[in-house]
Amino acid sequence: MKQGKKSFRHDSLQDGKSIQAILKAISQGLGKGRLRLSDEEDELVLEPEGLLHLKLTADQEDNRQRLTLRVTWQTAGDGPKKRRLKVSSK
Repeated sequence: MKQGKKSFRHDSLQDGKSIQAILKAISQGLGKGRLRLSDEEDELVLEPEGLLHLKLTADQEDNRQRLTLRVTWQTAGDGPKKRRLKVSSK
């Protein structure tokens, strides 16, 4: 059974120390296998396990710089279903 799409999005201005604390909490959550993301409007709980895919990109143009960090993984319920194969010559 497909669970459907759930998402969490938060957009705000933060200082460097606040972002450092958020990244530390994300790091600890990845280590423990449980991330709880919440704000005044929404909440999402993620359970990372197994191998995680990391994508890190950075760029700068004129006076704008950007760092993007993406971590993805597949949950145990995702992926192809195992089905029994029957082959017959009849």
